[in-house]
Amino acid sequence: MKIVLVTPEIPYNTGAIGRTCVALNLELILIKPYGFSLDEKAVRRAGTDYWKYVNLTEYDSWQCFLDARKPALDSLCFFEEHGSQTMYDPDYQQDGYLVFGCESKGLSAKILEGMEDRTFSLPMLDTRVRSLNLANVATAVVYQAMRSQLGG
Repeated sequence: MKIVLVTPEIPYNTGAIGRTCVALNLELILIKPYGFSLDEKAVRRAGTDYWKYVNLTEYDSWQCFLDARKPALDSLCFFEEHGSQTMYDPDYQQDGYLVFGCESKGLSAKILEGMEDRTFSLPMLDTRVRSLNLANVATAVVYQAMRSQLGG
């Protein structure tokens, strides 16, 4: 399983997600442009001394990622605030891609076009909350996705 961050903006979130990837032996795929430099202290601080162990792959664009990886449609799970299903619905694949957008805008309409049945959300029970923190969302999703592999 892989975590894909499309144009992440906040170094702390990327660092924290990288740390989760190390803990679970997952690849972290970053799609440029970023809102920060990977050399920033904030990325390393959030990933603590684990950042050097992140299995990291970078792509210059979403299209470069698609061209290089050629992922099967059913291996892609997109996570958005207004997904048509919840994170509890998909049959996660062991070699699947968990795709998250940037903190301020989410995933672009172009990326999500035709992917309505592959787009999922996390439940939020109080309508006063507009969104959740990206690092928290990615961690919740990946643990849900790995339940069968982790013995859950």
